[in-house]
Amino acid sequence: MTVRIVVGVLASVVAFGLAGRRLWWLYRLLRSGQPAADRVGRRSARVATPRKGASGELTEVIGQRKLLAWTVPGLAHAFTFWAFIVLGLTIIEVYGALFKADFGLGHWAALGFFEDLFIVAVLVALVVFTSIRYRNAPSRRGRASRFYKSHTGAAWLILGMIFAVMATLLVYRGAQMNTGNYPYRPYRWSFATWLTSRALHPLGAANHGVETFFVLAQLVVVLSFLVLVVYSKHLHIVLAPFNIYFARKPDALGPLLPMFSGDHLVDFENPLDDDKFGRGVVEDFTWKGLLDVSTCTECGRCQSVCPAWNTGKVLNPKLIVTELRDHLFAKAPTLLSGVETAAAMRPLVGTIEAGGVIDPEALWACTSCGACVQECPVDIEHVDHIVDLRRHQVLVESAFPSEAGGMLRNLESAGNPWGMPASTRLAWTEGLSFEIRVVGRGSQIPDDVEYLFWVGCAGASDDRARKTTCAVAELLHDAGVEFAVLGPLETCTGDPARRMGNEFVYQQLAQQNVTTLQSVGARKIVASCPHCFNTIAREYPQLGGDFEVVHHTQLLASLVAEGRLHATSAVDSSVTYHDPCYLGRHNKVYAEPRDVLAGVPGLTSTEMPRCRERGFCCGAGGARMWMEERTGKRINHERIDEALALDPDAVATACPYCLMMLGDAVRDRQSEGAARADVEVIDVAQLLLRSVRGAGPAPVD
Repeated sequence: MTVRIVVGVLASVVAFGLAGRRLWWLYRLLRSGQPAADRVGRRSARVATPRKGASGELTEVIGQRKLLAWTVPGLAHAFTFWAFIVLGLTIIEVYGALFKADFGLGHWAALGFFEDLFIVAVLVALVVFTSIRYRNAPSRRGRASRFYKSHTGAAWLILGMIFAVMATLLVYRGAQMNTGNYPYRPYRWSFATWLTSRALHPLGAANHGVETFFVLAQLVVVLSFLVLVVYSKHLHIVLAPFNIYFARKPDALGPLLPMFSGDHLVDFENPLDDDKFGRGVVEDFTWKGLLDVSTCTECGRCQSVCPAWNTGKVLNPKLIVTELRDHLFAKAPTLLSGVETAAAMRPLVGTIEAGGVIDPEALWACTSCGACVQECPVDIEHVDHIVDLRRHQVLVESAFPSEAGGMLRNLESAGNPWGMPASTRLAWTEGLSFEIRVVGRGSQIPDDVEYLFWVGCAGASDDRARKTTCAVAELLHDAGVEFAVLGPLETCTGDPARRMGNEFVYQQLAQQNVTTLQSVGARKIVASCPHCFNTIAREYPQLGGDFEVVHHTQLLASLVAEGRLHATSAVDSSVTYHDPCYLGRHNKVYAEPRDVLAGVPGLTSTEMPRCRERGFCCGAGGARMWMEERTGKRINHERIDEALALDPDAVATACPYCLMMLGDAVRDRQSEGAARADVEVIDVAQLLLRSVRGAGPAPVD
């Protein structure tokens, strides 16, 4: 017994000392980051889930919700996680066994049964993990492996360590049964331990030595596992609960964070001398950003859904995070002690030749679709970090794709990314059979107007998007909904500038629009562009612009449900619906567009394999609409190929960007002979209008 105590205590002191030293180092490193706004309050929302699909400790950590979205690996991970919670009791037991051979937490047979049940569950999970890692090994699948450039050696070592924990636990418990020291009776309830004891029974009195050796082996393996975890990529076991707790609530999608410098917002009119614009060096990140990159599990789920990576681009969201983490850890001596290191000299964004941490091509390939954030099981906020890096490149370095420069100049000079003059904002109204009410400068929205219709730049400028604008207007008119538009007073919401990283231009446009909307007395707004919808509804409140905003599919679905719109004529077509990223993933609007389609007689809908939360981007977001794709397959081609594989008559969507991108892709495939000549890309509102109006136009009141 003395040997047990001495070895156990010495091993514990060494292990806890090594682990504690590493954790203290990590705590100091994370605290070196900048302040992070709104990451501490709202405790109830952080512990419990405030609404379906949002993050919370109970659902994300205990419930393993995001992991279980991938059924087989999710179940294996969930059982392993729950097992380590339950098997934490066995660590108490093994420490007790150092001092009292038959130590137990009571004498309940049920406890022994549940401990054995989870030991077996972990062993089964290890078989699943081994199979998954073997089948998805980078050596076998290359870029297609979600473990591409992950630390696979450390992962195999961790699997081996977990097996060692379970194996030593079973052997020492089995030997305990044979020596009479096992505390939970009857023995057969502990079925796995009992089977192990039967295998060890022929050793006879030697079971006493086996018991002592494996009690110590169990303790040493557990302590070694602890040290390995805090010094490896599996640090997420410690950090994930904290990262999930401090994540943006209700989720990290939708609005971008305002541009902070330290603990205050950057005032572009009167910036301080030491203000930081975006992230130029790793120490510019907030402590939450540093926690984010330190928490990565390297599971590759973000990589597997990234539209850029899936079409052969350089961008890999997993590698963005892990490269930032590796750079942070390499630069730690400089940040904590002022010791100059080679890492301190590396540019955060730069080519391989320049020694850069993040390749500029990867930085600009992001569509900000949010698929990476949606999939991440530990709530890493990839899009926020990418945009923060872009902000520094645009505002400080003036380093960004040249073709996007024209878009930014158009926004500044014309308030429109295409450079269309304000006088053309009402061109879409020509040919309508009724008059569109326009709110002029200095006027107020009349009391009888229920909605201000925010048309958007695409809806006013692009011929294809104008058809959607007209369809929405006609449907609102048919339903008796009084609405008005701003016409020339409307300018770009600033979404493309903000996603591009030019927060300065965004602030100019956004503040102008907020002032305009407040001056005309806007109460309820309907937007046909998800990017406008997201910006006005979720980002303008950051500037004091609080408005009630709905997307046109939400309003149309309610009008149909209320019986104010009657879809009576059959539209005999097959359709597949494409979820716009900024309507679906960013704002969780999935049901209403489908409800509209479901209400159209004769229309048959088929879902694409990647839909709803896992919908695949069209390639236009993140200001990519104005940047050329020069590497790999075009993202819009990848998406339209998935749609065309279903052989639909139409591909429906609810976003002008998607309408343009997918329309271009269909024409490309038609010119190649890979698509039927009659396949069309169409907005949900246009399909509804066909059913409401029938063969001819509806009578005008």
